[in-house]
Amino acid sequence: MATEVERDPVTGKPTTGHEWDGIKELNTPLPKWWLYVLYGTIAWSVVWWLLYPSWPGINGYFGGLLGYNQRQAFAERMASADAERAAFLERLEGASLEEIASEPDLATIAFAGGGAAFADNCAPCHGLGGAGQGFYPTLADDAWLWGGTLDAIQQTILYGVRSDHPDTRFNEMPAFGAMEILGRGEIAAVAEYVLQISGQDHDQTAAERGAAIFAEQCAACHGEGGEGIRELGAPDLTDQLWLYGGTRSEIVQQIHAARHGVMPAWTGRLDPQTIKSLAVYVHGLGGGE
Repeated sequence: MATEVERDPVTGKPTTGHEWDGIKELNTPLPKWWLYVLYGTIAWSVVWWLLYPSWPGINGYFGGLLGYNQRQAFAERMASADAERAAFLERLEGASLEEIASEPDLATIAFAGGGAAFADNCAPCHGLGGAGQGFYPTLADDAWLWGGTLDAIQQTILYGVRSDHPDTRFNEMPAFGAMEILGRGEIAAVAEYVLQISGQDHDQTAAERGAAIFAEQCAACHGEGGEGIRELGAPDLTDQLWLYGGTRSEIVQQIHAARHGVMPAWTGRLDPQTIKSLAVYVHGLGGGE
């Protein structure tokens, strides 16, 4: 004799017979389609475990029936990419900077490779896109201490500035105050003259005294009018682009005890193709000459 199924008086659905605190559990099994999908995913996972690397073991892991190895597949893709790049790298190595910049395909590859190398090696100091930060100069404008041509940029990248390489670019501004070359009044007068030639508010009388001191002590590096001399890495003092600040106090501080930046030499650290690519990239940032 069949047992009569108890039904919930509210919903009319059968119950499981379980009751707790007056609440009865409804008998609502999962839909068949949902169960079939679940069983299918279980079966698929078993097949996947058998075909590909899966179970760990004591001395290794089960390699799968297909013998697939992701590390090996990645190495093969990298080898294929390197083979495709080899022809372009060979052309970069044999071409001059002017040839690289003038040939669209080489220029595109050099700019892309130079951008990646710049982000890895140069951006921590010079900022993303060569925007400059702190006391590190921007490379995206047309103000260059040592020149902004392709060859000049490559020279700087190769040997650095005040680095430990024997061919580095090197020049230092004397600490006129700390070395007691100039007195406080003389330094203040030179600072007023620098404010004058850079188009800032200044004391005219003091600037006139500073002009004579500037001609005697500073013009040999910065030029007679303070326009700078690139062969010496001496900055232009008339353009209001300052590395260590252009206020009166900052100019006085720099004259008193000059600060000097250091850029490492990248020759030996980066291969010749990468250095060429970097030169093309920096030149193309917007301020190249």
